[in-house]
Formats: sequence, C-alpha cells, structure tokens
Amino acid sequence: MTQVRMAEKILVTGGAGYIGSHCVLELVEAGYIPVVIDNFHNAIQGADALPESLQRVQEIVGKKILFQELDILDEAALRELFQKHHFSAVMHFAGLKAVGESVQKPLEYYKVNLTGTIRLLETMKAHGVRDIVFSSSATVYGDPAYLPLDENHPVGGCTNPYGKSKYFIEEMIRDLCKAEMDWNAILLRYFNPIGAHESGRIGEDPQGIPNNLMPYVAQVAVGRREYLSVFGDDYKTADGTGVRDYIHVVDLAKGHIAALKKLKENCGCKIYNLGTGSGYSVLQMIKAMEKASGREIKYKITARREGDVAACYADPTLAEQELGWKAAFGLDKMCEDLWRWQVQNPTGFTNN
Repeated sequence: MTQVRMAEKILVTGGAGYIGSHCVLELVEAGYIPVVIDNFHNAIQGADALPESLQRVQEIVGKKILFQELDILDEAALRELFQKHHFSAVMHFAGLKAVGESVQKPLEYYKVNLTGTIRLLETMKAHGVRDIVFSSSATVYGDPAYLPLDENHPVGGCTNPYGKSKYFIEEMIRDLCKAEMDWNAILLRYFNPIGAHESGRIGEDPQGIPNNLMPYVAQVAVGRREYLSVFGDDYKTADGTGVRDYIHVVDLAKGHIAALKKLKENCGCKIYNLGTGSGYSVLQMIKAMEKASGREIKYKITARREGDVAACYADPTLAEQELGWKAAFGLDKMCEDLWRWQVQNPTGFTNN
C-alpha cells in the first residue's frame, strides 16, 4: 500500500493579497493545507468574515480555506496561532508594499515590515518551526550594474524604504540561517507579477490609484481611467520607455510550491529570482494590452519618475536548475488573463 502522507499545514501571512491568494490556491491544488492570516490592510472583506479573495479561492477549489484576521505585529495572537496549529513551514507575504508611500512614511514601513518579520521569526523559533519562504523583490538589486540580473548581482543599493526593508529582511534571515543550522529559508526575488487566475475570479485589486503599470493600463482599457501617464521616453532602451520583466502571477505562485519542496532538502538559506528573463517596455505592454482587450489605450508621455531604472530583467536560470521551476506563460496569456479579470470585475472585489 502506498503510504498516505499527512497533509502539511502551511502558514500563509498576507494570504488575502494579490500574490498571497494565488499562492493559497496553488497550495490547495498541490495537496497542502494553507492557514491564512491577514489584517485586511490590502484586502476586501467578503462574507463569513473571510476576505473576498479567499471566498473566491474557496469557490474555485471547492474546499474551505482556514483563515484568521491577524496582524503580524500582534505577538500574543501569533503565539496563540502557533499553539493552535502545527505548521510545517511558513510563507511570508505580509507587509506594506507601495514604493512611493514608503518614501513618505518610512517609519511605518520599517515598523510593519521589519518588526513584523522579527515577531514572526521569533514565534516560529519558539514553536520549533524552522522553514520559511520569504516574498522578496528584485528591488533589492537597486540600479542594475549589468543585465540580466542573476542572484550574485550586488544588493542593498535600494532607492526607497520599501526596497531597503526587503533587503534588511533578507539579511536578517541569512544571519539567522548562519547562526542556527537547523533553519531553512528560501528568499524569492520577484520581478513584476501581472495577470490573474484564468477563472477571472481573483486578481490584482489595487485600492485607489494603481502604483503598478498593468492594473493602470487595464483600468484605462475598461474605461475606469482616461489615459495612462508614461513616465519618461528618453531612457536608453529600444523605444525610450522603461523595460521590466513581467511574470504571470500563476507562474510566480507555482514557484512558491517548488520552493516549499526545496526546503525539505534542508537547503539552508537559498535565494532565487522569479522572472521570465524577458524584458518588455511600457509601450510594448500597452500594445499587448490593446491586442488582448481589442481597445485603444490612450497615454501621455510625462517626466521620468524619481528612482525608476531604465531596464530591469532577470536571469532565471538558477531557479530552473535548483527548483525545477520555469515560467510557462508568455505576454499574450498574461494580458488575456488580466483583461478577463478586469472585464468580469471592473471595480475589483467591491461591486459598486
């Protein structure tokens, strides 16, 4: 008889957000039991005290999702949670993530991102949980010294408190793994996640004016905004606009499942880029979205935005070699899935 393994419980912090909710879905599909915590800072309340995003994940997978409203700064609540559940690993997404806002409110970003992570790590340690997948960002590379960016590219030259907070957390986790050999951590440096689950039921739902290009482009296409401002067309790139590595959020989520499996090898601290290796310019992205939506997307060229780099794209080879993971979806699929989400949910998770 084949041995049935007990389904592992994975704690997912910030699991109601854009990337978190897509990872929760993939966890369930891969046979894990996700236990999700979120403080609703970036999530819409749905029925049954569940975030709307997870309500919809439940519909898609046909299974109940375990959820608790909890802030990672709340030590007592974290302790209680770890006493209640036996987690085999933690996926840590919770944190503040708007670059511009981080420049305005640095202390808040350091408090939530750094102190929150320290409390999480301390609670893990106290309860014998030693495996973590951390949601980091390509922003830790700062202005690229060379392209494509591999994991050995220097880090820490970050231009904003958000990026610095990701870099500091990476350093904290690396130091912890050095000091205590029984810890395993995988730091995933995301490039630019876009798109949505192909059901069109979950996706990115920015509150207020989107900070990221593609949700903004999609909102222009659907008629929610008049035009897109393109920040600078005098960069040293093919068409003068900024070039980024866009990755389908479902590919990104699958990368997290691959990372969880890697932790089982007692891998210590490992770092991987999650990107496609292809860079696309702002104008190319507008064209691709026009193709997916069949609509014209109006834009105006405006001044460069402070802290923006000309081009940034990944060398994703290491993740393929060591995790057996590779992005499968191309630009057309990213835009088609984003457009389906946008059309079905013109105002995101709130239906006003």
